[in-house]
Amino acid sequence: MMKIDILTLFPEMCEAVFSESIIGRARSAGIISVEAHNIRDFANNKHNRVDDAPYGGGKGMVMQAEPIYQCFKSLYSEDEPKPRLIYMSPKGKTFCQSDAQRLAEYDRIVLLCGHYEGVDQRVIDEIVDEEISVGDFVLTGGELPALVVTDAVCRMIPGVLAEDICFQEESHFNGLLEYPQYTRPEEWHGLRVPDVLLSGHHSNIKKWRDQQSLEVTKKMRPDLLKDDKS
Repeated sequence: MMKIDILTLFPEMCEAVFSESIIGRARSAGIISVEAHNIRDFANNKHNRVDDAPYGGGKGMVMQAEPIYQCFKSLYSEDEPKPRLIYMSPKGKTFCQSDAQRLAEYDRIVLLCGHYEGVDQRVIDEIVDEEISVGDFVLTGGELPALVVTDAVCRMIPGVLAEDICFQEESHFNGLLEYPQYTRPEEWHGLRVPDVLLSGHHSNIKKWRDQQSLEVTKKMRPDLLKDDKS
């Protein structure tokens, strides 16, 4: 069973997302395990404070190393292998579908959510294995990126979706964007579903979808074709 742990200051925020929809059902079925852990529980002070002013001056606060370290160490025993720890950071490598597939190969990953002006660099150097960003922008904290990564990774786990084909034909899985989708009614506002999709000819439908994927990618994301996929 794939296990994902999220180290956060806002576990309720994470739990609200992963108790619903496909991921929630997969959790209930025991296919995956997703659990949020409150870093404040490992603060060694009566106010559960986990941040302090940055050395060298500057605005904002920095999350302290020790509460993060202790929260992470509480997840596994000394005779267990260290889980792969990923820090959600705007300085990290931009997350893509191939990363979701790669991370899904692990039995367990841990996602660290920063806040304020980030976390003490020493804990990153000590226990973090990689840093991941979800885009070239800054958010208030790492929770939303962690939720995005968790959702993308969990969808790769066998049994989470009804069939593997559900994700294999989606945008980005094969380097192209997904073809257009249609459902009932056959005509809406004078616009008809393409005849080929009503033909029942599976070979022609596949050819149409492949061509549409290529055309959509050329129009919307030509940068994805830079490796001569066309």
